[in-house]
Formats: sequence, structure tokens, C-alpha cells
Amino acid sequence: MFLSIVIVFFALLAIGVPIGFTLGLSGILGLYLMGSGVTLFSMAPLQYFSGLDMFTLMAMPFFIFAGEIMNKGGITQRLVRFSNILAGNIRGGLAHANIIASVFFAGMTGAAVSDTAAIGTMLIPAMKDDGYDLDFSAAVTAASSIIGPTIPPSNMMVIYGSLMNVSIAGLFAAGFLPGLVLAALLMVMTAYLSWKRGYPKGLKTTFKEKILGFKDAIIPLLMPVIILGGILSGIFTPTEAAAVAVFYAMIVGFFVLKTITPKDLVPMLIKTARITGSVFLIIGAAGILSWVLAINQVPQAIAAFLLETTGNPKIILLLILILMLIVGMFMDIAAALIILGPILHPIAMSIGMAPIHFGIVMVLSLNIALMTPPVGACLFVACSISKLSLWQLSKAIWPYIIMEVLALFIVAYVPEISLFLPRLFGF
Repeated sequence: MFLSIVIVFFALLAIGVPIGFTLGLSGILGLYLMGSGVTLFSMAPLQYFSGLDMFTLMAMPFFIFAGEIMNKGGITQRLVRFSNILAGNIRGGLAHANIIASVFFAGMTGAAVSDTAAIGTMLIPAMKDDGYDLDFSAAVTAASSIIGPTIPPSNMMVIYGSLMNVSIAGLFAAGFLPGLVLAALLMVMTAYLSWKRGYPKGLKTTFKEKILGFKDAIIPLLMPVIILGGILSGIFTPTEAAAVAVFYAMIVGFFVLKTITPKDLVPMLIKTARITGSVFLIIGAAGILSWVLAINQVPQAIAAFLLETTGNPKIILLLILILMLIVGMFMDIAAALIILGPILHPIAMSIGMAPIHFGIVMVLSLNIALMTPPVGACLFVACSISKLSLWQLSKAIWPYIIMEVLALFIVAYVPEISLFLPRLFGF
């Protein structure tokens, strides 16, 4: 039966069926092979609903909507200007500012594609005009956007925590240091490439200009402070924090900066609904397939196979990392997380990994797929902005892919990077 599901799943993907329908049809096939039509027609809707019946998933549309408001309200421009000031008068300053801006932007949206679109629209043309190669400008933008879903709030962490019954607040706390490690390694590669290619230096600013830049950026920078401070202090849950984020973004957009009008809300709500609907379709459909796999003990069989192959936990972790990197290259990352999570989570627990640590490793490894060909969403967004072909950008981004994979292995094999803050806050 399992072989039949696998064949149908990849056949549907090969002919271009959307991943949500592919998951649902594969799950329905599994139900059909398991028993009668009664089982099929009763379990399919039940498991579809069960896949979505999680209160914590409500955080996702709120975080998406808050990010849309902050982006529409001109917040991105303020963050980019402040990042440019922080980068200072060093070679490749504008490229470093690109990475720093992604760190700040991560605290508002938690979505890599939004980061690429918002920051890339501003900085890719600016970097080109300043003397940077166009492919390099697009590559550093796509690569740095992966920081977004790693530093909280993160939609991927919300999905993982909801499905695996892992503390979302703990995952948020755990994402800080890995995100900064990722940013640091990207800046190391940027410094090397900028020196090698002779890219221009950044802004030389006075202390007064730095203070003014910070003053402009303080309003957007307060958003992640309020959200994460409230979560980590126990004032509100991640779902409540997402609603607070929307409230704060609307206050800033309507009354402080006055850059948003009521008519702007409709297109932002429509975009939020589209993004949320597509993700929830995948989650619900995956609920059917996940139930079929679980009831037939497929995760346990895979776990037993890996554990029999080698008893070395480090080798097993290496195999898991390679699997996630490969799967992420060819599948929607939300779908990959939903499918692989129930399978790999027990394996990770069996080799002694903490649930929060493995959650961060899984989120980071699948996020890297957003900047790898052939289906990396951030690559397509950067190509659209820069007018480069996918082949041109893919060649330019490989140095950054190497650094991100290195960051993944550091985070995976040094648990304290992920677990220091959660333990500090008692998660």
C-alpha cells in the first residue's frame, strides 16, 4: 500500500498537480486501500478537519496580516535606512545592510518570501546603481531572506509547534541565536566577495545621523520587542501575540506614521486570506495522509530502518539533514514540514535530541530550500525583481548556499545554540 501511495504522490507532482491536492488525493487513496467506502467517506473529512483544528494555527494569518500592514506603511524603508547606517563605511556596506535589514524584518513577518519582495524591491536596484553586480545583489537578497523564518515570529515554527505539540514560545526563543549565526556567516561571505570584487564602501555617517536613523527605526523595532517580550514573559500566548502585532501595526500605520488609509486594508486582507488559505489547504490535506501513514506505522518502520542502519546518533542526524535538504529542493516547504515532521520527530527523540532543538533544525533546513533551485520561492521573487534568469541567479547564490548549510550543521550539532534561551526562560 505504501508503495502505491508513493507512486501516486510523485506522479501527481510530476504532472503539476498543486501540492495541496496531491496530498489529499494520496491520503484518500490510502484510505481506499485500507478498507471500505464507509471508511473513505467518514475518515477523509474528519482527518481533514482534525489537521486544521488547532488554536495555535490562528497565529499565522495574524502574523501575515501584521507584516502586510508594516510593509505597506513604509516601515521597510526606515529599516533599510537604519541598516545602511549600521553597516557603516566598510567595503560592501550596502550588501551588509541588506543582511542586517533582513534580521530586523524577521521580527515582523517571519516569512522569507515577503522579506525578499520588500527588501529586494528597494535594495537590488540601489545596489546595482552603486556598482554591485546584479546577480550578486539578487543573490545576497534571496540568501538573507532565509533569516526571516528563523528569527521569530516564524510561521514555520507555528506549524511545527502545532503539529508536534511543541511549545511555540520555546521555538520562538530558540530561533534567535541560530538566526544570528546564519546572519554572521552570510556577512563573512559577503565581506570576502566584496573584498575580492572591489565593491564600494558603505555610508560614512556622523553620530548625529546614527541617532536620527535610530529614531526613525525605533517604531518598527518596538514591534518584535513587544511581541516576543510579551510571549517570553508569559503575558500572552503566541496566538494572542499575533493579534497584538496586528493591533500595533494598525496603530502605527493609521495614527503614528499615517501612511495607511482604510481603503488599503481590503487588498491586504485579500492577500492575507490567499496566503493563509493556500497553507491551510496543505495542512488539512496532509492531515489525511499523515493519519494513513500513522495508522499503518510507517514512521515507526522508517525509524527502525534508520536505527538498524547505524547506531551512531551523529550519522543518523546527518542522514536526516541530507533528507530534509533534498526533499526541500523539490517540495513546498510547508508540505515537507507537515509530511516529514511526524516521521522524523520520533527518530530525533530516539537519538536524544530535544523537541525544540529538532524543531529549529527542521525549520532551518527546509527554509534553505527557499533559495535552492529548482523550486526555491525566494529565487523566483529575486529573479522577478532583478530580471535575471533562474540559471544566472542559481550560479551566483551557491556561495551563500554553502554558508547556510554550514550554519545548519553548526546549529544541528551544537544544541546549546538553540537551547540556551529556551532554558533561560524556562521552556
